[in-house]
Amino acid sequence: MPIQVTTGSREYFPGIGKIKYEGADSDNPLAFKYYDENRVIAGKSMKDHFRFAIAYWHSFCGNGGDPFGPAGTIDLPWDEASDPMQSARDKLDAAFEFITKLGAGFYCFHDRDIAPAGSTAAESEKNLKTLVELAKKKQAASGVNLLWGTANVFTHARYMNGAATNPDFHVIPQVAAQVKAAIDATIELGGDNYVFWGGREGYYSLLNTDMKRELDHLGMFLQKARDYGRKAGFKGTFLIEPKPMEPTKHQYDFDSATVIGFLNKYGLQDDFKINIENNHATLAGHSFAHEVQTACDAGLLGSLDVNQGDPHNGWDTDEFMHDLHECTSLMLVLLQNGGIGKGGMNFDAKRRRSSTDAEDLFIAHISSMDSLARGLIIADNVLQKSNYLKMKKERYASYDSGNGKAFESGKLDLETLAKMADEIGEPKQISGKQELYEAILNQYIR
Repeated sequence: MPIQVTTGSREYFPGIGKIKYEGADSDNPLAFKYYDENRVIAGKSMKDHFRFAIAYWHSFCGNGGDPFGPAGTIDLPWDEASDPMQSARDKLDAAFEFITKLGAGFYCFHDRDIAPAGSTAAESEKNLKTLVELAKKKQAASGVNLLWGTANVFTHARYMNGAATNPDFHVIPQVAAQVKAAIDATIELGGDNYVFWGGREGYYSLLNTDMKRELDHLGMFLQKARDYGRKAGFKGTFLIEPKPMEPTKHQYDFDSATVIGFLNKYGLQDDFKINIENNHATLAGHSFAHEVQTACDAGLLGSLDVNQGDPHNGWDTDEFMHDLHECTSLMLVLLQNGGIGKGGMNFDAKRRRSSTDAEDLFIAHISSMDSLARGLIIADNVLQKSNYLKMKKERYASYDSGNGKAFESGKLDLETLAKMADEIGEPKQISGKQELYEAILNQYIR
């Protein structure tokens, strides 16, 4: 269990102590109702099922700004110092105070979240190394670990036309400098994973885009980043995070299926897996469960960003995940596919613009952790107590023996199959029972 760490002289969340599990009957908004980290479900503790991680960018850098109000609404008391490096140190104090009070075991960051950019690549790397040194001490004191690190190669104006896919080669060395430093930081902090989110790896118009060349450049860059990481001693997993749109009209890492094809084409499938975000699945026209199942089926599920989007909005709202149906559907997939492994569930989510109290940051995380814990409990009950698995297996029973099994084994050619058409005749209609499956899920969501 993480130990509360406040190495600075200031407490940034006064009046809020360690968040405890109080059970479903509790009316305390600053207590867990369902997330009991030591409760064992399906042979594993809740803590190990989820491996919850706090997003440095939204939780400690986000000020409530949105596309229509970038100035923000949320006071960040750790961002008051005039010296950017002092602000970074204060932010680190606030982050570890929050993470340890909440009881999460992991955190994630972009390089520019944790340390400010310098006037040169070398100065930026120096700033990052300074903060990594401090973060390493806090990790050792608290027991909190780094789930993954990454580089922000999308915010700066130099990346307006992309990072590794930029049509101007002179941008590539800047990308390399940031990625190299961020990989080094991840190694130094013992991160289990390293993420590539291609924030601007895409295009606005095909009229001025050589798509094949840009994709080849992206594949080449990731190969070189992998090679450097392995040479430098990184033994974890590299992750790609799909997103279909926003900010570019069409992003190359559109969804899980697209990423799977990309990884196989460029020989990256043995070192890379997929980091899936729920809100990005929504923007791609998929469900979270669909994207996770697609990655699982390919053996490439890496980690998750647990948030949700508003299906009525065409942009990335990054709400905290609270939809119980979505949580249960997600956990049904994970329980049947071996879980999250060395990945985790990162809260890539932000408070609403009008949620301005310090306690709201805690309440948002607590609510989401409870929702996912309830989803786990419900999904386990569905699998253990209902006919769900039996029904699903029976639906494919014709492939378990006879000609169906021979077809799955590749033993029937097309001519043989065609001859069977008249021998078998018109197949009997078999109901998919979709409404019954939905009813079973609803029966256990209570």
